[in-house]
Amino acid sequence: MDLTSIELPGSVIQRLRVEGDQVRIRFEPAYLIQTMTGSEERTRWRQNIELVFGGAELLEGGDLNLPATCAGGDVILNVYTYRDMVPVPLEGRGRAGCLLRVEGDDQPIRVEAESVQLEREDLPKYIEHIRNR
Repeated sequence: MDLTSIELPGSVIQRLRVEGDQVRIRFEPAYLIQTMTGSEERTRWRQNIELVFGGAELLEGGDLNLPATCAGGDVILNVYTYRDMVPVPLEGRGRAGCLLRVEGDDQPIRVEAESVQLEREDLPKYIEHIRNR
């Protein structure tokens, strides 16, 4: 089984939009790490993605100067807090939100929501092999 996650630090936040009760955070590109079960090596990929929060309120970050590089942070879904990463796939209802830091700015992006969904665009593109040292 393959495990894939988005590596938040270094991914580029291209746009932040509020559409009705949705908050959409677009990463262009996001950097994905893929691990093959039984292998010590990993691969890095890039892909454009959007985190879509439903029943959401943008509490901070509405006036950030974007695009900007994500410095990391948390994505929350119910009892799970994903620090500096987002599992792929991600979709669920319940307590959801995020607190993302942006390089060069003290103001975070903070969202509280009732659901979250990860939308992926096109196919991921291979970047490199990551070898354990």
